Amino acid sequence: MRRISGWALGVLLCICVTTETAWAQTWVIERATVVASPDAAPLADAVVVVRDGRIASVGSGSEVEVPGDARRIDAAGRVLVAGFWNSHVHFLLPGLTEVAEAPAPVLELEVRSLLSRWGFTSVFDLGGLPGNARRLRARIEAGELRGPRILTVDAPFYPADGTPHYVRDVMKQHGAPSAEVATPEQARGRARAQLEEGADGAKLFIGALVGGPQGVVHMTPAVAGAVAETAHAVGRPVFAHPSTTQGLEIALQAGVDVLAHSTPIDGPWPEDMAERLVAADVALVPSLKLFEVELRKESLPPPVIERFLGIGQQQLRAFREAGGQVLFGTDVGYITDSDPHREYALMAGAGMDWRAILTSLTTEPARRFGHAARSGRIAPGMDADLVLLGHDPATDVLALADVVWVMRAGQIQYEAAE
Repeated sequence: MRRISGWALGVLLCICVTTETAWAQTWVIERATVVASPDAAPLADAVVVVRDGRIASVGSGSEVEVPGDARRIDAAGRVLVAGFWNSHVHFLLPGLTEVAEAPAPVLELEVRSLLSRWGFTSVFDLGGLPGNARRLRARIEAGELRGPRILTVDAPFYPADGTPHYVRDVMKQHGAPSAEVATPEQARGRARAQLEEGADGAKLFIGALVGGPQGVVHMTPAVAGAVAETAHAVGRPVFAHPSTTQGLEIALQAGVDVLAHSTPIDGPWPEDMAERLVAADVALVPSLKLFEVELRKESLPPPVIERFLGIGQQQLRAFREAGGQVLFGTDVGYITDSDPHREYALMAGAGMDWRAILTSLTTEPARRFGHAARSGRIAPGMDADLVLLGHDPATDVLALADVVWVMRAGQIQYEAAE
C-alpha cells in the first residue's frame, strides 16, 4: 500500500467525518444544461433538486420550487448527466487488495482516484481476491468511506492449468487459493458458494492467457456451462473473457451474458459472429484501451498496435450494426491508467457518437444489471447519481472525461477543486 503523510491523513480524516452530514442534505443544482438520458433533448438553464439521496424534481428554473434549506450548486455553462457505470473494473492495485485493514481515508483516496474522479458511480468488479470487493462494498455501504455502488463476481473461474500469467504474482503475494476449476461438479459447487456469499455474477476465463508456448488455455464447454447454469438459476449474469474465436464459440455454447472483451487477437470476426452474439442476447464490453496498454508493454511498433486496435474497432462496429448492446468498461484496476479519454476516443473511432457512448455508460448497464428503476437517468425518484461535465459532449465526445463534480446517492464523491 502506498504511504501517506500524517498531515494528509489528518486532512482526509476530517473529510470523511464531514461526509456523514453531507449524506442527508438537500441539494439544488442550478443553471445546468441537463441531459436526462441519452435519447433526451438537452434542457438548458435547468434545476435539479436532490433530497435524501434521491432526485426530487427536475425542470426549468420557473417550474421547480427550490427548498429554503438547500445547498446550492451553480452549474452555469456545464452539462449534468446521470452517473456513469464502468462494467469492467478490478481491485487488484496496491492499496486496494487489503481493504479490510486499510484506513478509510486512505482507501477512499484510492477509490476516488481510480473511479469516482472520472464519474463512475456504479461499477462491476470482474474478478479479484476472494471476498475483497465484497469487503470494500460493505465499508462503503456502512458509511465509512465514499465510493461507488459495487457489483462483483468475486473470484473468477479459470480453466484447469489456466491461471493467467499476469495474476500469478498477486495471488501468491496474498495467499489466494487457486481459482482453477477442472470439472463441472467443482465449478458448480464453487459458483453456488460464491453466489450465496454475495457475488452478483460470475466471470469465466474461457480463454486464459497463460503465456509461453501454450499461449491460451480454453475452458471446456461443460465447465463453462455448469457455472452459467448455476448463476442463471438465481438470476445472476455471467461474464466471459473469451480471448479467441474459439473462446467466443464456447461462450455461446455455455450461454454467457456479457463478453468482457472483444477478440482482436484472432483477426476480424467470422462474417456471422456479430449476428450470432446479438441473437443470443450477449452484451459486449469493448475495453479497447486495454489492448493498447498491453501491446505497448511489449514495445511493439506503433503500426502493429494501430492494426490490432483497428480490428477491435471493426468488431465493435459490426456488433453495433447488428444491434448489439455495448457496455462501457476499461479494465481499470488491472491497468493502472484510470483516465478514460482514450477509451472514449477509440469508441468514437468505431462509429459511436456521444449519445451512443453515454448510453453505454448509463441506461444500458443499468438495464442489463437490473438497476434501471433507480439508475441511468435523471428523473424524480431515481438515485441521485449525477456527473457534472465541464463542457458539452455534443460538441466534443471527450467532454465525457471532463468531470468537475460527482454525486452518488446524494453524497458528493468528487469535486475538481479537491
